[in-house]
Parts: sequence; C-alpha cells; structure tokens
Amino acid sequence: MRYETIVVGALETNCYLVVCEATRECAVIDPGADHELIFLAIAEGELKPVLLINTHGHVDHTGANRDVKEHFGTPILIHAADAPMLGKIQELELSLFLAAKDSPPADRTLKDGDVIRIGRGQLRVLHTPGHSPGSISLLGDGFVLSGDTLFMEGVGRTDLPGGSRPQLVKSIREKLMTLPDETLVLPGHGPHTTIGHERENNPEFE
Repeated sequence: MRYETIVVGALETNCYLVVCEATRECAVIDPGADHELIFLAIAEGELKPVLLINTHGHVDHTGANRDVKEHFGTPILIHAADAPMLGKIQELELSLFLAAKDSPPADRTLKDGDVIRIGRGQLRVLHTPGHSPGSISLLGDGFVLSGDTLFMEGVGRTDLPGGSRPQLVKSIREKLMTLPDETLVLPGHGPHTTIGHERENNPEFE
C-alpha cells in the first residue's frame, strides 16, 4: 500500500489517502475540510474510496466527513469512545472557522486490534487514548498514522474534554515506541517523522 497526504483547512490537518496499488481502492483518513482538494486528489489518482476513517472525533479531522460520505458512499469508521462526537455540531466557533459540516454518525465502531482491509492491504487499529478517549493510530506496512497522538518532536494536547496526559504518555510508550525505529510516523498535523527519530529527539521521551 501507499499513502498520499493532503493538507486541509486553516489548522492544516493532514488528510491521508491510503491506497491499495493493486485494486486502486483507498481509505480516506481524517477529511478535516477542503473536500474539493480531497476529491481532486482522488480523481487525479483514479482511486476508488471504500472507507472513511477518523483517528478521533475532533472537528478539524471530521469536518468533511459529510461531503466525502455523500459523494462516494463511504462508511464512516471511528473508535467507539469517540463515536458520540459525530452526528452533532461540536466546537461551533471552530466549525464555522473551518467551514466544517456536522458529521453523519458512525457506520462502524472500532476497537484495539481490529484489522481494516483496503483492497489487498490492511491497517491495524491501535487504541491510543489521551488526546481524546477514542484516539486511534493505524498501523500499516512500515508506517503508522498517529492522528494527534504523536507529532515530530511533540505530542498531542490533552487539555480538551476527555484528554488525559498520563493516558497519552502510556499510549505512546506502549503502542508506538514499541514499533521498529524505521517505522514512518504520519501525524495529524505537521511533518512526517520516524519512531527512531522520536525515540532520540522527542523531549517527552528523553
């Protein structure tokens, strides 16, 4: 499988297309805004979206859920603990700022260890709470989509409702820092990094 990054919205959320090269099927991960950019990338790649996955329920990651689902008919997947965030307007001022729409409810809820199939490839769900109760990371072949849990030389904020710094640190130590050093980290915002780089340079883990 391969991935493509599309930076969307005023908060520069990384939306990812995870693609099975053999079938051209793809999953849309965290369509936070700017659905036109997402649609353009899908059309240019001649891709077939089959799933929409949210790494967590914050509006800067879910703001284009409705547009993507209505256009492509993709079911929405999210961890059960964050599913209640969908289906209602949240963070109204931020939603207006991002031109985000309310998300349809989840079609399927996820749990730790679930395997999500995309064409002939797959992603494995790692429940990594702390930024939100239902935050997940998605482990592919040589890469992990870390949502807002782990960033280059930083970690996700924990001062939002449902956040927990002890949980966040535990999630990173037990679920992410146990991955091979060469594992590419694809975060929800900012540049890509690797587990090895974060092990050596992230001030949270010195």
